[in-house]
Amino acid sequence: MDMKRVYIYTTLCFLLSYASVEAQQADQRLEEKVGETSAVGTGSDKQTAKRTLAECIQLAVKANPSLLQNELDVKRAEVNLAQAKANRLPNMNANMNHVFSFGRFFDESTKQYVNSNSEFGSYGIDANIPLFRGLGLLYDIRMKADAKSASKLEFDSQINALRLDVITCFIQVLTAKDVLKQSEMQTEVTKEQVNRAEAMHKEGAISPGDYFDLKGQLANDMNTIQNNRQLLYAYRVKLANFLNIDEQQLGDLQPPEYAEDGRRLSSEQLFQLATEALPNIPALDWRIKAAEKNIKVAKAAYWPSLSLGAGMNSNFSNTKTDKFWDQVNNNLGKSISLGLSIPIFNRFQVLNQVKLAKLDLESAKFRKEMELNNLRAETSKAVFNLENASNMIAQLRSQNENYAESFRIAKVVFELGNSNSVIFLTAKNKFDNSQIQLVVKQYEWLLQKYINDYYAGSLNL
Repeated sequence: MDMKRVYIYTTLCFLLSYASVEAQQADQRLEEKVGETSAVGTGSDKQTAKRTLAECIQLAVKANPSLLQNELDVKRAEVNLAQAKANRLPNMNANMNHVFSFGRFFDESTKQYVNSNSEFGSYGIDANIPLFRGLGLLYDIRMKADAKSASKLEFDSQINALRLDVITCFIQVLTAKDVLKQSEMQTEVTKEQVNRAEAMHKEGAISPGDYFDLKGQLANDMNTIQNNRQLLYAYRVKLANFLNIDEQQLGDLQPPEYAEDGRRLSSEQLFQLATEALPNIPALDWRIKAAEKNIKVAKAAYWPSLSLGAGMNSNFSNTKTDKFWDQVNNNLGKSISLGLSIPIFNRFQVLNQVKLAKLDLESAKFRKEMELNNLRAETSKAVFNLENASNMIAQLRSQNENYAESFRIAKVVFELGNSNSVIFLTAKNKFDNSQIQLVVKQYEWLLQKYINDYYAGSLNL
């Protein structure tokens, strides 16, 4: 998640209301462009058929191939449980052996050697049912049931992780789009100054250094537009990949609503809620229970095993004059058996299997401790980042207002010829960067709000 945050912090930008900019720009065309830009979640965009964040999440959960593949683990656990239960049933097999003999052979039906071309057949059916295996079958069923419960919770955890990935990528797409809009508007401001400077340069009314500074700034702004277009496309492809659709099918996205609230949770409160809300924590508990049952399954091999068997068999030979079915009926034999197997020495296999099962239990417990430790760190970081973003937004708003006024003054003075391009471009870049920083923090706050809701179990998307 840290790498994602690095990308977000460097690229997030959502255009705020540019009412203050409208008042500062003299050119009516720039004012109209600014007026078309809306703030986050204001709903002023009248385009239809936009994908909302909730729709993207629903589509990803339904169609994401990685998630669908992970769902197979749940089905495997169900099959394993079904097989564990079926192991209590009898084992029945039929066998048939029909031999065509040429020359001298031993006839099983007559118990004599025969010198002729003959055919002989033997047929049978047998069944075996386990009566006692040290309760190993019972513990194996319980272990597989615990593993199935863990698999379902782990799959739910994977769904939550996918939701968070879609949220992050959704915001990246929106911000990359608005970064592009912002860079295009900044380029328009530069173009106006370059057009003005070209006319003045022909008349010798502007310093050549100022003229070429403005042209260089325009080239830099055009390069920024191309870079931002590339970034937007990359994020759209990434989001479309989560949804298992083509980038062109993604369409336009509906910005989520931006609304700050005063509700705050401490890191300890969020951690406690996360341990109760996130499915991966109880999944680890089920894994521990399954490991405990596995020890009992391994220990069951110390005990003797008792089984009940039954069978029927018959044979046929063409050396006899009786017909086939008559011979089968006459030679029919039946049997019933009771088998007892007592383990005496098995090269320490059972002992070592028990030791390995105990190590698996310790490993499952350590995994839970590590997961809780990581969760505590993540929830603490989420609370801090949300509070930090909220505090910085107020400071950045004040900074943006100050730089806006500074840029307005620098623009007026530069157009009057009482300043130079360095001072003008410095003020412009400060104002542009302050806008980006403000919106970055607003988007950072929005993302951190989603992350906090995710850990608290209140992410209703």
